[in-house]
Amino acid sequence: MDLFLLKKIISFMLMPLSIILLLLFIAIVFYRLKPKLSFWSLLLATTLLFFSSFPPLSDTLMTPLEDNYPAFTKSVKPVDYIIILGGAHSSAEGLPATSQLKSSSLERLVEAVRIYHLHPEAQIITSGYASDDESSNAEKVKQAAIILGIPKHKILTENFPQDTEEEAQLIAPRVLNRNVVLVTSASHLPRAMAYFKKYGVNAIPAPASPSVKNNGQVAWPYYLPHVKTLQQTTGAWYETLGRIVQWFKS
Repeated sequence: MDLFLLKKIISFMLMPLSIILLLLFIAIVFYRLKPKLSFWSLLLATTLLFFSSFPPLSDTLMTPLEDNYPAFTKSVKPVDYIIILGGAHSSAEGLPATSQLKSSSLERLVEAVRIYHLHPEAQIITSGYASDDESSNAEKVKQAAIILGIPKHKILTENFPQDTEEEAQLIAPRVLNRNVVLVTSASHLPRAMAYFKKYGVNAIPAPASPSVKNNGQVAWPYYLPHVKTLQQTTGAWYETLGRIVQWFKS
């Protein structure tokens, strides 16, 4: 089996929702055979679902991942490259490229466009493979960037990296000893910065769209479980696992 595919399968199985579904499956299967096991599996699944969907806990998990770098402001020196790390998309005929991007890619692109307006001298590098889509994420983000007003000749693509480390490995030779801005999701940025540093690139961090936006005002619905919070917790757990793997590899 392909190592990348195996890594994705293992990651999927370790996500909160996958564990919850497994526990519920055990509870149903062993309802008559082993009632005590069934009961504890159901209780554990319910508890995990509640806490994974509970905003205060989710924010507590996500904040340390996102609070490492401030928002990008104009660089004193000219910027040579703005790197947009790969996210996700779904090609759909009849939709503009901006509407085909999933939220992670769209948020990263919007941040990169903002930075480009501060530094129009820069070139933009988009990254990301195709997976099972007809178009690579790098190409789809390029199409969307052109729609948003970035000149086509200012955009370069890296169409083959499958994960963050491959992105750093493949992009690094092009941008060594240049002034580079690295754009990715705020929670993903610490891991991405570490990989680029490993390959000799000291980039300027540019966190895109942090999940936790604390303005000091909390209304009572904040303390109710929410499906979007489960998604945020999953993202925090995924990044935590990624950093653990990165630590072992280093």
